[in-house]
Amino acid sequence: MSATRNRNASVTGTNDAASTAVHNDVKHGAVKPQRGIQALESTGVLLEALVAAGRPLPLNALAREAGMAAAKAHPHLVSLQRAGLLSRDANGNFAPGALSLELGLMALQRLSPTGEAEPEILALAQATGLSAAMAVLGPVGPTVVRLEEAVRAQHVSLRIGTVLSLVNTAIGRTFAAFLPDAVLDGMLAQERVRMAGLGTEGRATKPSPDYAVRLTTIREQRFDTALSNPVPGIDTVAVPVFDHTGEVTLVLALMGSAGSFETAFDAAPSQALRAAAHRLSWRFGAVGRADGSSG
Repeated sequence: MSATRNRNASVTGTNDAASTAVHNDVKHGAVKPQRGIQALESTGVLLEALVAAGRPLPLNALAREAGMAAAKAHPHLVSLQRAGLLSRDANGNFAPGALSLELGLMALQRLSPTGEAEPEILALAQATGLSAAMAVLGPVGPTVVRLEEAVRAQHVSLRIGTVLSLVNTAIGRTFAAFLPDAVLDGMLAQERVRMAGLGTEGRATKPSPDYAVRLTTIREQRFDTALSNPVPGIDTVAVPVFDHTGEVTLVLALMGSAGSFETAFDAAPSQALRAAAHRLSWRFGAVGRADGSSG
């Protein structure tokens, strides 16, 4: 009993001393790097290598990807298995374990898609010189929730809260392309309440015969454009962002004066937009859909 009390007192004293030291460092404006455990950091390198590979790997391949000798990697991997962070199949390949899956789900549940996308929107506007927008699928339709306007003034008739046409806008069509048919049909019935969805503006409130073909192309390319339509003089490119369930959680778009930037799939602005969507989809757990390889 005495030995236990002594150990506890020693630990408490050490923790108090550490807390005092950190407090003093912060008070005087000098925060020292915290000391870690080098062996655990080496273990982290193996986990990073497995994530980068994106598939189960055998010991030798995983060690090679981590830049580590197999003999050194093996005990780390054994400990990771025991902790539940890794599992090993009948072929000897290492894959994420049950604890990794639980931690991943916990992280996904805490994600805020719009919050995660905010830095990407700012970076896109700054890098391209174009207006960048983000939309979510609201109860009435695709709704703009973030707009970072270009430095050079443009007549972009979007505002926060604007609900966009599922038929006549690139953002709306990008959402429509991934909606179940029954859901899309129900939402199209409300088309006339959305921006650019009114027949009085000279645009049909019902889709044209080639609408289904257009949506198929969007599903294949994960990309759509709207050139001087529905807003004359404004071009738009749009891409979807997927979550871990395979659903479109956001649509990102770049907008600029017609003819002022390239709108082709492989043009620089489109590549920047697609890269941002890929990064977000990856963070939201949509590994396959993020690069257009599935779904």
